[in-house]
Amino acid sequence: MHHVSRTTQSGTPKPESVLTIGSFDGVHLGHAALIHRARTLADAHSAQLNVVALVFDPHPKAVLESDAVPARLSTWDQKAQWLNAAGADDVIRLTPDRALLKQSPEEFIDQLCAQYAPVAFVEGDDFRFGHMRSGDITTLAALGAAHGIAIDVVPPVEAVLADQSIVRVSSTIARWLLQHGRVEDAARVLGRPYELCGTVVRGERRGRELGYPTANIDTTCLLPSDGVYAGIALLPDGTERASAIHVGPRATFDSSQRTLEAYVLDWDGPLPDGSEYGWTINLRITAFLRDQVRFDSIQSLVEQIERDVTRTRDRVGQHIPQGVSI
Repeated sequence: MHHVSRTTQSGTPKPESVLTIGSFDGVHLGHAALIHRARTLADAHSAQLNVVALVFDPHPKAVLESDAVPARLSTWDQKAQWLNAAGADDVIRLTPDRALLKQSPEEFIDQLCAQYAPVAFVEGDDFRFGHMRSGDITTLAALGAAHGIAIDVVPPVEAVLADQSIVRVSSTIARWLLQHGRVEDAARVLGRPYELCGTVVRGERRGRELGYPTANIDTTCLLPSDGVYAGIALLPDGTERASAIHVGPRATFDSSQRTLEAYVLDWDGPLPDGSEYGWTINLRITAFLRDQVRFDSIQSLVEQIERDVTRTRDRVGQHIPQGVSI
């Protein structure tokens, strides 16, 4: 692809771009709309331009308000992958240190113009930037006009939920839905099933004793509400397998710690190299099966797990791509 350039004061050519800026947590349908619009503008230019997504990661509140940081819906690697898939050429991480967050709106935009030579900014109508979030779309429009840069405001994206209610797509509503176990509605907002990424760690091995060994998963991402879910495990070898997923404390064993466990169907594990722990697994959570229950006996628990596994096969079969093991 050929890119036009703008010359800096030092005489060094600088590629021009179309920029979009945000946290992009979960890379939901609203985020995808920003990237699609930026892609359209870039491709329509006299010479095709790079679409550059500038991504705050972690969330700026991690620096400013540590007690109010929203739970993550995605890791950095997931954000980059999904933004690239949506049409971004470059996904650049902005680490929100105090120096960056203290910049005025004018200083922030001046810096971006110097670094990326944007011909256009693409944002939603609720975009805020600069010290204390003092800049908004009106501010951006004024600064864009001063720099000769176009400002394109993408209308809100809406999603229709299972109860026919209509919501504005946002990371906030996705978190709320997940926290209420509404994973299928969350998928309507995200544009895909919610996907947790984590590391397999050693647990108490209760599942092995019951005949259903589970992968215990440590993750930085938001856990949905306590319960049992059907989903798909993405294993390191690239295979995808149906999985029964448990979220929450192990009530039958009087454990109060919330955990994430996945019983991967029709998989013997561990990995071919013998690794039981320390490897990455992704879980796409596709359906809520039931609330968490305390059982009076181990036998009752095992019988319920058997029913959960059967229902997982049935539910995942509605979502799983052809060729994936169920």
